[in-house]
Amino acid sequence: MDLADNYARGGFGGRLQPGQSPALIVVDFLEAYVRPGALLYAACEAAQSAASRLLERARACAVPILHTRVVYQAGGRDGGVFFRKVPALRTFEQGADPALQAFAAGLAPAPDETVITKQYASAFFGTSLGSTLTAQGIDTLMIAGVSTSGCIRATALDACQYGFIPLVVREAVADRAPQPHESALFDLQAKYAEVIALDAALDYLSAIQAARRQDRAAD
Repeated sequence: MDLADNYARGGFGGRLQPGQSPALIVVDFLEAYVRPGALLYAACEAAQSAASRLLERARACAVPILHTRVVYQAGGRDGGVFFRKVPALRTFEQGADPALQAFAAGLAPAPDETVITKQYASAFFGTSLGSTLTAQGIDTLMIAGVSTSGCIRATALDACQYGFIPLVVREAVADRAPQPHESALFDLQAKYAEVIALDAALDYLSAIQAARRQDRAAD
């Protein structure tokens, strides 16, 4: 029995229907992941380009947009076990190279977009993200960023657990290697999220915009 058949037989792989009130979150798309030679470099230029397209469309469609970044106090004292486990996270310690801590080209937040500062993998853990989304009436969270097997997977899992429909945009997420990338996407689709193509994500945003225009015209 191959992997797909195994999961299908086990009752995995149901489908989640996206809602009518989405937001986009761009997770940790920082220079540390796109600059060759950096400890965290993930060769994710293609995902950077795709995330930029997604961000541009979300802005055009007036969809709420959030960004995350990682910041640690001196010595990583607010990073706990995670900071100790992954020495490369020293990249985001206060006083480290600010060029690597900057948002990647084409993905810097606009003045009216929310920036969430986090210390752990999930954008929800220890942050105001959940309450921010709830206050805005969000029902669906589109997810782009890095890395697929780490912060993307953790954020999508928590989105599901907090009651938001997670849409992970395949071309707009990346990892250090193809194996953990594909494994994480497979697991997310099987259990927690919808993994969708970039074109499908762009079409979804345009459809939301069109529906809102129709609602305004009918009022």
